[in-house]
Amino acid sequence: MTNENVLEALKNVTYPGFTKDIVTFGFVKNVEITGSKVVIVIDITSSAQEVKAELEKDATVELKKIGFETVEVHVSAPQAPMQQSNSVSGKNIAPHVKNFVMVSSGKGGVGKSTTSVNIAIAMAMQGKKVGILDADIYGPNIPRMMGLNDQKPVIEGNKVIPLKAYGVEMMSMGSLMEDGQSLIWRGSMVMKAIEQLLRDILWSELDVLVIDMPPGTGDAQLTLAQSVPVTAGITVTTPQEVSLDDSRRSLDMFQKLHIPTAGLIENMSGFICPSCDEESDIFGMGTSKAVADEFDTELIARIPIEPAIRVGGDTGQPITYHQPDSETAKRYHEAASNLLAFIDKVNSEGGADNSAVQPTTPPGVSACSM
Repeated sequence: MTNENVLEALKNVTYPGFTKDIVTFGFVKNVEITGSKVVIVIDITSSAQEVKAELEKDATVELKKIGFETVEVHVSAPQAPMQQSNSVSGKNIAPHVKNFVMVSSGKGGVGKSTTSVNIAIAMAMQGKKVGILDADIYGPNIPRMMGLNDQKPVIEGNKVIPLKAYGVEMMSMGSLMEDGQSLIWRGSMVMKAIEQLLRDILWSELDVLVIDMPPGTGDAQLTLAQSVPVTAGITVTTPQEVSLDDSRRSLDMFQKLHIPTAGLIENMSGFICPSCDEESDIFGMGTSKAVADEFDTELIARIPIEPAIRVGGDTGQPITYHQPDSETAKRYHEAASNLLAFIDKVNSEGGADNSAVQPTTPPGVSACSM
C-alpha cells in the first residue's frame, strides 16, 4: 500500500459544508504507513469540534475500505472558539447574527466586493457560519462573483431565504432585481432598503455577517451603524496616494461611528506573474502601513494583482475556494484569521456599541438644509 493509495482514498472525504475533498484543499499534511497500519495528519483551519469529529470518522472509514486494519487520524485545528458578541446596548434589528463586519472603502474600484467575497469564504472554510450582505445598492456585484447571478431567492411568509454558495449565505439587491435594472433612489430609500435587508432576510444563526458597503461615507454607512452593533470595520484600499487619501476618510468614519477598526487591506499590492510567479511592484506595495499607523490600526493583508482573481470574480469561482494553494488565497486566509482574532478581542472586551452614533453635519451647514 502506498501514499498514493491513501491520498486517492481520502479524496472521498469531503470537507464538511463544502463539495471539495480534503486532498484537493491541501489539508492532508502527512501519511505514515507501517504494514497494515496507517497514520495521517490533517491540518484544518476550523476550531469547530464537529468538523474535526466528522473528518476523523470519514477518513477512518475510507482508509479501512482499502485494507488498513489500524487507522490513526490526527486532526490539527486552532483551539480559540468564536465568541458571541455581547454588544446589546445599542439597536440590533438582526439579533440572531453574532457579529457584523463592515467592509468599506473611501472610493470605488479598489476591490472591496472581491475582498468581501473571499474573506467571507475563507472564514467559512475555517469553520464559521458566515453570511454576506451586498449593501452596495447601486452596484450589486456579489451575486456574479459568487456564481449566483442567475438565481432568485425564495420567499417564505414575509421573509426572504438567502441564497447560498461556497458555504456562505448571500443576499443582494441584485438578486431581487431584473438584470441590468438601475436604481435611481434618494438616500432615504437606500437607508430603508438596507434596514429591510437586515430585518427581512431569514439569515441563519450566523457567527459573522460580512456587509459589503457602497463606496464613500454616506447614508448607507450611517444606517448600518444605527441598525446593528458593528463588531469590526475593514477599509479596503490600493497603494496609490489618491486611494489612501480616501481611505483616511473611511477610517475617520469608523471612529466617528464608534466602530472598532480591524484594519486595512491593501488590494492590488504588487503583481504576481502567472508565468513565473514573480511578484513585481506596479502601483506600489505596503504604502498603507503608514495610514494604518496613523489611525492606530493594522495592515491585516496585502493582496496582489493576480489574473486568477479577475477570472474568478467574472466566472463566479472565487480564488480562495477554487485555488486554495495560490498565494492570493493564502493571503485572504491570513486576513480572515486576523479578522476573527480581532472579533474575539472586541467581544472579550465587552463588544461593539454604536448606540451613540448620530449623523454628523459639516461645519457651517445646518442639518435641515442637507
